[in-house]
Amino acid sequence: MPQIKRYKGRVYGKVQGVYFRASAREEAHRLGLTGWIRNVEDGSVEFEVQGPEEAVKQFLEWSKEGPPAARVDNLKIEEIPIVEGESEFIIKY
Repeated sequence: MPQIKRYKGRVYGKVQGVYFRASAREEAHRLGLTGWIRNVEDGSVEFEVQGPEEAVKQFLEWSKEGPPAARVDNLKIEEIPIVEGESEFIIKY
């Protein structure tokens, strides 16, 4: 049984208005992950992602570059406790 992990992340750079959230949701769905993503007032994007450790690592790697129009200057991540009962990865507004 794969170990389930959850990470909180904050992505800095040119990450708003470049389909970062929609692309992240597609990537999370492709990897079978749950969680959420949202824009932050300072221009960054914040997310929480949860699932099998290997799939979460792939998502975090993807987050270092994001979609083609994005420019990621910095990614801060921290492991946090898992959340029970989540069934999908959503965009928060």
